[in-house]
Amino acid sequence: MKVHYELAPSLPTFNNAVLTIGTFDGVHKGHQKILQQLRETANAVNGETVIITFHPHPRKIVSSVPGDVKLLTTLQEKISLLEKAGIDHLVVVPFDHHFSNLSAREYITDFIVAYFKPHTVVIGYDHRFGKGRLGDFQLLEQLGLENGFVVNEISEQVLQESVVSSTKIRASIAAHDIETANIFLGYPYFFDGLVVEGNKVGRTIGYPTANLHIAPEEKLIPSDGVYAVRVTINDAKEVYTGMMNIGVRPTIDGKKRVVEVNIFDFDADIYGAQVKVELYYYLRGEVKFDGLEGLKAQLLQDKNKATALLQSSI
Repeated sequence: MKVHYELAPSLPTFNNAVLTIGTFDGVHKGHQKILQQLRETANAVNGETVIITFHPHPRKIVSSVPGDVKLLTTLQEKISLLEKAGIDHLVVVPFDHHFSNLSAREYITDFIVAYFKPHTVVIGYDHRFGKGRLGDFQLLEQLGLENGFVVNEISEQVLQESVVSSTKIRASIAAHDIETANIFLGYPYFFDGLVVEGNKVGRTIGYPTANLHIAPEEKLIPSDGVYAVRVTINDAKEVYTGMMNIGVRPTIDGKKRVVEVNIFDFDADIYGAQVKVELYYYLRGEVKFDGLEGLKAQLLQDKNKATALLQSSI
């Protein structure tokens, strides 16, 4: 997949471009319906699949509280997922106030037609575009006739076969319902983190943890609690099982929210490593114990439960 970050002058001339437009946050099962139709249509007309997405997320520009925007996938994660989906071209359009003020007609004629000259535009039945989200399928179809492109609508029935939205997935993760979120996504929810130095209390009770720094700030971090996870280090092929705690660690200090992972049967020094954490199950909420011995006993129960659950999910 070729990724393009500029419209002009570097954007190539596409061959029978079959394109769709959207943020594609999560590249979840609902998105996969659109991508499937995109590929099938491109194959039928001997064309290329083109996805137009935006960065930063439009809500960070038009929202009155942009800091509240939390995303399922960072730009790089989205790129990786779309590449795996077999897309030919991804165009990352810088989203700013000027772009957000394009009328629906300008959006199609001055942006879509001018830069992409599409053969076909594929959209969901409820897609809206342009300033005030006033553009709809009827307008797009009219402009298609005027400008020589076909519009393929993905019906409500097709999309409702997999009733998925990024909002529902975010809500599931916030409610600790990781299993539902993963079903909607079609893969385990994941995030990357840089291993940084912690206070090393875990290793004194036999459960050393890798403390993670998560970036960028808009990446959605799950709600506080303990989770069964799988871990990959520095993009290596080996995948480890483990458990992750998110929270303030009330038994230890209770001051700062941290993300820490205990990797089972692993004792190497990985400070500075990049770690990918895939979430599978929610185990429990944070609990304040009377002391480290109580915490240690609970961690043994957590490890046993996590191990059994992860083995059952192979």
